[in-house]
Amino acid sequence: MSKPVLRGSTWYLKRRVPKRYATVEPRSVVWASLKTDSYSVALQKSAGVWLSYIEGWEALLAGRDGNAAEKFRAAQQLATVRGFQFLSIDQVEQAPLEDVLRRVEATRGADGAPDEVVAAALLGAVDEPKLRLSGLVDHVEQLSAYDNRFKNREQMRLWRSPRLRAVNNLISALGQDMAVIDVGSAEARKHKSWWQARRAKEGQSAETANKDFAYMAGMLARFYEDLEDDDPPRPYARISIHDRHAKPSQKREVPVDWIVEKWFAPDALSGLNDEARDILLISIETGCRQNEIYNLPASAIRLEDPIPHLRIAHEESENPEERREVKNLPSHREIPLVGVALAAAKRHPEGFPRYRNKSSYSASVNKYLRNNGLLPEGVTIGGTRHSWEGRMKRAGYEMDDRGELMGHSLKARRGREVYGDGMTLSDRLRVAQEIMLPAPEHLK
Repeated sequence: MSKPVLRGSTWYLKRRVPKRYATVEPRSVVWASLKTDSYSVALQKSAGVWLSYIEGWEALLAGRDGNAAEKFRAAQQLATVRGFQFLSIDQVEQAPLEDVLRRVEATRGADGAPDEVVAAALLGAVDEPKLRLSGLVDHVEQLSAYDNRFKNREQMRLWRSPRLRAVNNLISALGQDMAVIDVGSAEARKHKSWWQARRAKEGQSAETANKDFAYMAGMLARFYEDLEDDDPPRPYARISIHDRHAKPSQKREVPVDWIVEKWFAPDALSGLNDEARDILLISIETGCRQNEIYNLPASAIRLEDPIPHLRIAHEESENPEERREVKNLPSHREIPLVGVALAAAKRHPEGFPRYRNKSSYSASVNKYLRNNGLLPEGVTIGGTRHSWEGRMKRAGYEMDDRGELMGHSLKARRGREVYGDGMTLSDRLRVAQEIMLPAPEHLK
């Protein structure tokens, strides 16, 4: 950073203009008053003043050479740099004459001539980007690339699928692929009416419709965030469907007696392939979500540690097949391996390649168990997770301890910040051993 230069009693910023901005800045050197006679104050202010020049030049470049969205963002930024709020051309026409004249005067460049890009920004002569609904998911995916950096290919498919469905349903409700910027409360209400008619005809649940609305709200929020809109429209803010007759859903446990008497019976699971069987056994003694198990990389199966355990955490990699995203940060945890889970992990120290980054495990195992009379009515294999917590509850463990082992947010459970250290792996092992089911010889 160049040092401030004293001219008379006032300090100035003096810096050479980078070649990158030669096409939008005619000066080779800029002088800018720092409006102070204090060197220390001038030194502090100079970085911010120079940054404002850089931002202005970058906005000028984007306003001249960028695509529609980049030009629109550049116009907003240029207006801010010049000390104005960005207004559309219609708003400028309605503004007081004095304000309009100030905007016109501020369009002049360093050479005194009006700058076309600045004039468009200050007078609102910039078209808002006309991204269509059909392109919204791709656009939001680009904006969310960093947030999704841990997702593998299958997880990205599962991320895109419900968003594409929500957009396609909205297009069907509207009867056209309209510009995203034109989606308002009237369009959101049409989406809701479309869903109400579909529910009456097909019996779809309110929960399914509300997921559509939530995905649309989230994507529109990202869209306007990218436009740096300080007060974006929220067309889906009050859009939801309530069904007072719907029964509250509750995920049921697989009863412990059922697991011991039916699943642990000789040959009960012999019709499953080895990987499917052992994923199921690991879920019984860890309470892990199914995808937390079948997506495990070899590095997360810690069999050689003093306490054998699974490490559940995000995995980042240049190779999309090696990435792994777990549900949320509270889900990052270490789970001790005991009983049938330890035996199953030892049989698969490299993980489960047959199911890794796929979504076929749940359907195939549920089908096998159901076809062979090995699932209680209304229960799925996901119930092993709830069964594991149920065993902790019956053993007298408090909700906080259960939540920590299950990967739930203690902050959300308590409704306040969480202080102090979490459970150690030894603490977790003690719990797992206390609630462990007796392992039959044929599954060891």
